[in-house]
Formats: sequence, C-alpha cells, structure tokens
Amino acid sequence: MNGVLIIDKPAGLTSHDVVNRVRRVLNQRSVGHLGTLDPMATGILPLVTGTWTRLAQFYTSSEKSYEGAIRFGFATDTYDAEGEATSQIVKVTLEPERVREVGARFRGIIEQMPPPFSAKKIHGVPAYQLARKKKEVCLEPVRVEIKEFEIVAVENDVAHFRARVASGTYIRSVAHEMGRELGCGAHLAQLRRTAVAEFSLEDAHTLEQLQTAANNGCADDLFVHPRRLLPQLPAVTADQLSAAHIRNGRAVNLPELSRSRQVRVFAGQKELIAIADRIAGSLFHPKIVLAAEPVRQPVR
Repeated sequence: MNGVLIIDKPAGLTSHDVVNRVRRVLNQRSVGHLGTLDPMATGILPLVTGTWTRLAQFYTSSEKSYEGAIRFGFATDTYDAEGEATSQIVKVTLEPERVREVGARFRGIIEQMPPPFSAKKIHGVPAYQLARKKKEVCLEPVRVEIKEFEIVAVENDVAHFRARVASGTYIRSVAHEMGRELGCGAHLAQLRRTAVAEFSLEDAHTLEQLQTAANNGCADDLFVHPRRLLPQLPAVTADQLSAAHIRNGRAVNLPELSRSRQVRVFAGQKELIAIADRIAGSLFHPKIVLAAEPVRQPVR
C-alpha cells in the first residue's frame, strides 16, 4: 500500500507511537511521518507508506499552521504544560493589548532559541537526552520565520493564538519568550496543528476511523488523492512507452514541460510513478521512482 495518509493525532501519543499503530493497522512495515508533533499536541500528522516514503524529502521545509493557548504565570523546563515549573507561580491579570503588542514582536524572521527539551543535537546527542539527565544544554539561536502570529483572545491568564510558520520554528519557544517579555513566565498550554504544506484538517482521519476502514477492507479510501500531492510541481500523464522507461529509471522527453525544472509524472489519473528532473531541453530523468515496472506473469 503506497500513499499519503493524514492522521489527526490525539494528545498523549508521540509521533512514533502513531506510526507504530498505523503499521499494525495496515499490516505495513514501511510507514514514516512528515514532521514530528510533541506528545501533548494534536492535529495533522502526515504519514507516507510503502515506496512513497521517498516523498519525505520534498516536505522537509514545509510551512505549518497552528492554533493553541499560552498560559501565563510560570515557565516550565519543557516550555509546555508537561514540564516542571522553573519559576514561582504567580497570579496574573493580562492586558489584551499588551499581550498582542508583545506577540507582534515575534512576526517575521527572528533569532529563536530552541527549547532544551528538543531534538536539536549537541555533539551528536539530542538536547532532550541531556535535559532529562539534568545536564547543561547549550544550544545556539537559530533563524526562523513566523509568517503569522495573532492573539485571537485573552481570558484570565490564558492567551489563545493562531500561527503560520516556516519549518524549524518552535511555538513552545514563542510562549516561553512571551512570558519572559511580560515578566511573569509562560508556557504552551495547548497546541493543535491545523495545516502542513498542502494538507489541512479536512484531510485528516482519526486512528479509530482508520481501524474501522481497515476492518472493512477500504483503508485505501482514506489516502490523499495522488493528484493533490506537491501541487507546486507541474504534472504530466506519460504515455505507455514513456511510463515504462520512467519506471525503469530511464530518461524521457516531455516536450510540453520543457520550461519546468521538476515535474510529477503520472500513468493514468491516479498512479503517481515518479518525480523527474529536467536535465536538458525537454529531457527529464526520474529523481525518484515510486512505482516500478509491474512484474508480468508468464502465459501458461
């Protein structure tokens, strides 16, 4: 089973937990995800299965959207609600305009300090492994882009937000820094991912829905239609001979796409067989092959 499946991840599971569950449900060993979600977070977790795990390389810098809540009054060591308090817990009364003013400072290209409990590596060791052992975590600020960050409501000590960010941005760090700016400490209380690249919550299915579909023999109905993948790349439907060449890793002429650098190649309406790069003129060579030449059974 080759394809892209969008899971609405529940709170309490790691991304790897979800991958393992889907492997068992689909009876498929080759399953990967396109971007980790923290255990407390919910929402879109895109999965790739079978040979389509090769598509992961095209989603490493995908834009992501979130909605969530920041609680003010104390900071935590993980920068979210699952961590231990690192500052005295104080009662705060938030001024909505002041919170919005501070939040606006995080829009654009900024230097951001990753959380100590993160997958960033220090001399080859993930930072979270050092943090769990109470060892010093020395991380360097990284440049990230926060394209949108809006405080949509303020209630008591909680600010609700929407955000759209480039890959590599930590919303937990935004919450932590806002608490520091306001002088009262803060942490991420809730987080829901609402979009990744071309995928939205409308594409997502719960693990229970997947299990039910698998029990009924129609799990493939939940997969994203191949024509919706990588919409930034032009698509071409190859004829039978060209498709056979591409399946075998050979270059083909695609005159209608001679101005494109990279294209999606289909055999028929639904079968995505390759992503191909233009190497000269209208000559394209497959960068990755997703569907090899079918094995022909001998005539008896």
